[in-house]
Amino acid sequence: MTQNEQMMGDERIREETFFARLMKRPELGAIAGVVLVTVFFLIVADESMFTLAGVMNFMQPAAQLGILAAGAALLMIGGEFDLSLGSMVAFSGLVFGACITALNMPVFIAILCAFAAAAAGGLINAQIVLRTGLPSFIVTLAFLFILRGATLVGLKVATEGSTQLRGVRDAAGDGFVVNLFSGDAFPGLFVWLAEKGLIDTFKNGTPKVSGIPVEIFWFVIVTAIATWVLLRTPVGNWIFAAGGDSNAASNSGVPVKKVKTGLFIATACCAALVAVITVLDAGSTDARRGFQKEFEAIIAAVIGGCLLTGGYGSAIGAFFGSIIFGMVLIGLSYTNIDQDWYLVFLGGMLLVAVLFNNMIRKRVTGER
Repeated sequence: MTQNEQMMGDERIREETFFARLMKRPELGAIAGVVLVTVFFLIVADESMFTLAGVMNFMQPAAQLGILAAGAALLMIGGEFDLSLGSMVAFSGLVFGACITALNMPVFIAILCAFAAAAAGGLINAQIVLRTGLPSFIVTLAFLFILRGATLVGLKVATEGSTQLRGVRDAAGDGFVVNLFSGDAFPGLFVWLAEKGLIDTFKNGTPKVSGIPVEIFWFVIVTAIATWVLLRTPVGNWIFAAGGDSNAASNSGVPVKKVKTGLFIATACCAALVAVITVLDAGSTDARRGFQKEFEAIIAAVIGGCLLTGGYGSAIGAFFGSIIFGMVLIGLSYTNIDQDWYLVFLGGMLLVAVLFNNMIRKRVTGER
């Protein structure tokens, strides 16, 4: 056998085709999903869905979910789950709102308290999982109910019997910190664009879109940081290693326990960020805030290419998976389709994503 024939037959040195490399990208399914969903709504939805105002309408819920999905994706790549994510949104929202209204704290200090409470919750989850060896699915499922119940009790104490805490925005007032987490960015730019006739306006000349919702910026920032950590830092290698085979990673010197603890804390802090944004936007918080968002975040991460077994995935994939959710959630209102089909979509997309990711996993690992 010639040397060339040996090289062609040896899989270790065989050069992969562009298509083969493309098929191994975890974001592929989510990007394809965005394209398909876009084409679908271009056909069946009112054309106003893809105006600037329509895009902002579906990007706003996509951004809020995407912040959670980025944290969930990192944790899943690290081989763990956090089913208390949605309840953490409600709990940290309670802490934030109560600090402002009941304790009269400055907004910046209240935000720090909300993040501290979330970080403490993430730390507790991590320690129970790592010290007992129990599946994170079970531990965080328990905290889903614990945090939701604690939020209910806390709201009743703070409001003397109500399950909704109002007046947060009035107590927060205005200022640089508040504007970082609520409202629209670059309103002056959009007024100028309206004056130049570059964007749609109302009859009185004011722009139909007053700015870019700040959660979209946070969505991009959190995704960018998560992607940078995964692909450009040693910690990213540790996350993939810990999720792929934690015992082998530990034997190789990877600080698996510290990595997973950090991931649980980071995921909980993503929930706190969403809580601060939504509480300031709504001006209130309630016991059902973040309800079932943990499942939507995990589904978005799975659509984005994260394997349920860990060790593989992408924050960018979760980014596109969240956009799919936002498009469908809001896009159905631009059609004559019953919005209850959204739930059918959730289940269907999860099943398709798992089947697709299973196929990719077999390609990557060489399983048959």
